[in-house]
Formats: sequence, structure tokens, C-alpha cells
Amino acid sequence: MVYYRFVRKAEHFFRNGQNVPRPPTNSGKKFPSEILTAEEARSLLYAPNERPSTGLRNRAIIAVMYGAGLRLAESLALKPSDVNLDASEIRVLHGKGDKSRTAGIDVGAIVHIARWIDRRKALHISGRVLLCTLEGGPLSPRYVRSMLVRMATRAGIDKRVHPHGLRHTHAVELELDGFTVTEIQQQLGHSHLNTTAVYLNHHSPSARIAKIRNRRSQL
Repeated sequence: MVYYRFVRKAEHFFRNGQNVPRPPTNSGKKFPSEILTAEEARSLLYAPNERPSTGLRNRAIIAVMYGAGLRLAESLALKPSDVNLDASEIRVLHGKGDKSRTAGIDVGAIVHIARWIDRRKALHISGRVLLCTLEGGPLSPRYVRSMLVRMATRAGIDKRVHPHGLRHTHAVELELDGFTVTEIQQQLGHSHLNTTAVYLNHHSPSARIAKIRNRRSQL
């Protein structure tokens, strides 16, 4: 009986372009996020084959999480009306703590979202959520995590790639581009600045070491 229930569940997931659920490989352990370089992030974004519709959609998923720093749950809850292509804005209606915010997204990322929206219309997908299966149903968070691992392997990225890591990468890139901590906090939807500071500590060692190397020696 258990076997047949598993088979039915497997058939459902394969039909919807999702992976069959598997037990988490980290056994509940937490690992620090590994920040991607700009080149690695670009390689990851272009790893999905854009010819099949699922590949185009997967590029849009990566673009949302990397280009706007959205959480996985926020990304999968987006409705088509939440994205303003002209203004490069994404409305997050129910973020963590049920807080709403408007996140910006760069033009390079918005292009991939726009292409998925066009393909979605061409396929007459009428599902409620933007980033959905080809039948219009919701995507499984496990599918997205698994997809990122596959695409990272395809892109030759030797780092642990996962949704929250893309969010951390987005935050670090904003700081390197000169955004203030408060602006980054608002973009990510953090309630406290200390949380944002944790995200930004990722690049501190290299930045600090470079400053020390280039400072005027007192010796």
C-alpha cells in the first residue's frame, strides 16, 4: 500500500514538472550561504535551456530571486499583476511576518521575467501564480531547490547554490554598488538592521583584507 501511494505521488510530481520529494540531505543542519560572483550568477541564470517553456520559466525564477532578492516563498507566491515591467518593480504582498513591500529589480533580470510572461500568455496558462507549472499549478519549493542544484552543476559552479544564497548574493552586490544598509534592509524586507548586517558580513573579510593590504604601512 505504501509503495502504491509513493508511485501515485511520483506520477503527480512528474506530470507537473516537479521532482519527487526526497528527505533533506542536510539532516537539519544549517550551512553558511556561499556568495556567487557576478560571473557565476550569470552562468547560473543562463544554465536553463530557454527553448523548452520550463527552461524559460526557470530562468525567470532565478532572475526573481537573484535580481530582486526575494525569498523562495515570496517568489512562488507572486501573481502576474505583482510585477510592473515598465517600472522594474515587484510587489510582495505577504512577505515574512505578513509584511508587504515593493522591491526593485534590475533591467537585465526583468527581461527574463518578461519573456516568461509572454510565453505564459502564448501557452494560455491561466493559473493564479506567475511562476507556475505548465498546467498553471503552483511549483513545489523542493523542485526549485533541486533545479538550482542541477543548474549549478550544469554551469560548473563548485558552490552550494540554494534560494537563500541568491538572496545573500543580491544583498552583497547592492552593498558593493553603494547602496546603504537601510536601503538594502528595505529591499530585502528585514525588520531589523542586524539581520541585514549578517547578510553583508559575507564580503567583509575580502574587503577588509584588501583595505589592510593597501593601507600605508607604519613599519
